Amino acid sequence: MTIKTISFLILITSHFIAFSQNVMTAEQLIELNRISPIGLTTDGESVVYRVSKVDISSNTRKSQLYILPLKDGMAKEIKDYSDFITKREDYSKDGKYKILSKEVKLKKVLGTDFYPELTESNVLIIDELNYRHWDKWEDGNYNHVFIENLATAEQTDIMAGEKYHCPQKPFGGSEDYIWSPDGTKVLYVTKKKEGTLYAISTNTDIYEYDIATATTKNLTEKNKGYDTQPAFSKDGQLAWLQMKRDGYESDKNDICILIDGQKKNLTTDWDGTVNQFMWCSHKNLIYFVAPFEGTVQLFSVNVPKKANGKTEIKQITSGEFDVHSIVGQSNGTMVVMRRDMNHASELYTVDLKNGAMKQLSHVNDDIYNSIQLSKVERRTIPTTDGKEMLAWVIYPPNFDPNKKYPTLLYCQGGPQGALSQFYSYRWNFQLMAANGYIVIAPNRRGMPGWGIEWNEQISKDYGGQNMQDYLSAIDDISKESYVDTSRLGCIGASYGGYSAFYLAAIHENRFKTFLAHDGIFNWKSMYGTTEELFFVNWDLGGAPWEKGNEVAQRSHNEFNPAEHVENWNTPIMIIQGGKDYRVPIGQGLEAFQAAQLQGIKSKLLYFPEENHWVLGIQNSLIWHSEFKNWLEESLK
Repeated sequence: MTIKTISFLILITSHFIAFSQNVMTAEQLIELNRISPIGLTTDGESVVYRVSKVDISSNTRKSQLYILPLKDGMAKEIKDYSDFITKREDYSKDGKYKILSKEVKLKKVLGTDFYPELTESNVLIIDELNYRHWDKWEDGNYNHVFIENLATAEQTDIMAGEKYHCPQKPFGGSEDYIWSPDGTKVLYVTKKKEGTLYAISTNTDIYEYDIATATTKNLTEKNKGYDTQPAFSKDGQLAWLQMKRDGYESDKNDICILIDGQKKNLTTDWDGTVNQFMWCSHKNLIYFVAPFEGTVQLFSVNVPKKANGKTEIKQITSGEFDVHSIVGQSNGTMVVMRRDMNHASELYTVDLKNGAMKQLSHVNDDIYNSIQLSKVERRTIPTTDGKEMLAWVIYPPNFDPNKKYPTLLYCQGGPQGALSQFYSYRWNFQLMAANGYIVIAPNRRGMPGWGIEWNEQISKDYGGQNMQDYLSAIDDISKESYVDTSRLGCIGASYGGYSAFYLAAIHENRFKTFLAHDGIFNWKSMYGTTEELFFVNWDLGGAPWEKGNEVAQRSHNEFNPAEHVENWNTPIMIIQGGKDYRVPIGQGLEAFQAAQLQGIKSKLLYFPEENHWVLGIQNSLIWHSEFKNWLEESLK
């Protein structure tokens, strides 16, 4: 690292620290310890987890493993967890086989595939979709599942020759392939579609490979949407998550099981959607986490013995926090990950009888004990169509209602992502409040946790009711004497970035500044360059060239920010990742160019190596610095 770089970092760091010694700073946020669970020990007495640490000056990360008793005891560093956790899921019941995944080259794509003598060439030769995904271009390699004979070291590709992925791209992992309880079969998740059909479909299925016969059977052929996360109970009963409709990635996610070969949907009558589930270790129950009224909570559902049996769903936890991940169960205790808008994730135990929670890990106590926390409260807001909407309001530390504060409207992405008690290392409400802003974050139309109708309303109505929900939220909080209505800002990423672009044309001078990160600016060019086409097909209703399709035409024209940019009159900052293939680079560049050519005060923050997120450590610090500087400058 050069002296110039170090000086720059010190300058930025001192800038943040100088703001206040007793509120969150960007440097503190980035350097928070980040905890990720490995699982419960084989005896069920302890939990093993990894803590990752970042160092801004060296732009590096390092991690350490720990083991922590569930009852009383201190965390202890360990070098390896193999002595504490037996990863039975990797091995067959008889211990003869192991399952693993690795890449297999099945398709010519690179220039050197076609012209091996031209070793210095750099070209992709593409003849079909899906040619890139999330932040990577397809190179002809496919993720496949293998069975290894441990006695001979021979590996068998159970998907041999198939141009399909398991684990699924871009975020699938080992949860996509599992052993059957008797160790004679392997279940795996894949979408057996190629090219354009792959890009427009969400129809993954669960397949069963029989080792003895080397044959494969589709277990979920009748369902046309997502089938994911297969898991067996202690008695060998299969459960999985299912979405019904092909092409709808945010469909209601239900828990399904097989009873005597018949499928039963355990949550079909429940007005919610499931994130994750786990079989109970000793009862006919399944535990799951799901969005619920601006939070994420732990629930249970009973498993009937017959296909026509009744089910009952019970909420186990409640409070102003997210139970966002299940780690494991030990008798009557569940270990989970929990977070809220003032605290990053930590490990907690849950008493499954009464929902009482106890914090296990304390990896960031020193930082949180040294700063003032924000006040976070619920606010119920009437909407323009006669409904009520929750908004989270986050106040600066040491909030004084006799003062006036600049206020930010936060627009959530997704668009159907829960605006719960999440804790982001980028869109961090605690840091925004520490910088002196009130933040209002409405659970506008399209949010899960408020029933399926509320969740689904946003599809094909991007510029409709949910935009009015945003305006209702900022208008409602603006009635308070402590809100400086001359200093209102609007911020968001992804769909939230789209919201900022769209609101910039219709806000009627409410806002003094906008900030959009990786937002959709032009639906027509977005449709022609994004990768998961099932998303735009479902939410927009179709392609821009479908002239007889009124829904698609409304989406691509009336709800297209690029069609209304002549109404922009407000400063705007635009952030764009160069490797964002979901909302590609042209979206940010088009928006910046439109603002510049109209003489609107604007700034472009471009990260060539970042995707839809900002993951680089020093990049993240610059992101926060520019975010803060823009708001200070434009909300004077």
